[in-house]
Amino acid sequence: MKMQMAITGRGGQGVLFLTRILTECALDLGQEVIASETHGMAMRGGSVISTLKVGPFRGPLIGSGQADLMLVLDEGSMETFFHLLSKDGALFLNSPSSGSHPFIDATGLAAGIGSPLMANLVLLGFTLQHNKLFCDYPLTESVTGRISPERFREANLKALKLGYSFPSSQRPG
Repeated sequence: MKMQMAITGRGGQGVLFLTRILTECALDLGQEVIASETHGMAMRGGSVISTLKVGPFRGPLIGSGQADLMLVLDEGSMETFFHLLSKDGALFLNSPSSGSHPFIDATGLAAGIGSPLMANLVLLGFTLQHNKLFCDYPLTESVTGRISPERFREANLKALKLGYSFPSSQRPG
């Protein structure tokens, strides 16, 4: 198992929580994992990127064209970090529309269930539906439930399931 992934967004969008969930999933699978976070101006809504490497890697940085997967919580951050995605990599985008990548309006769907800050988990669930991650939905659901603070546990699990069960007829081709 070897996978390099980048998770991008703006401060406050839950990039770091997604990284923690996926790190815990890798550990539960007995995989080596390296995670790195760049916060920048995160406290003021600036760009945030997390990189995650699952498998026998030596360092945390992902070079241009090396990411197998990108989760993009903010369309504006896609332009900044797109160079990391390999030509065969998959990108999943939180957006109402996209011409070239699988997308889901995670922010809108999360707001619809009363939890607009759970867009990160909606996007993660949507990504899991495409079978491009090193882990599956049952493990991710278990880890999310285990590490979520009690007051957010139910909403987090609901948002994850919402993204995972998003109707396939509404996904781009």
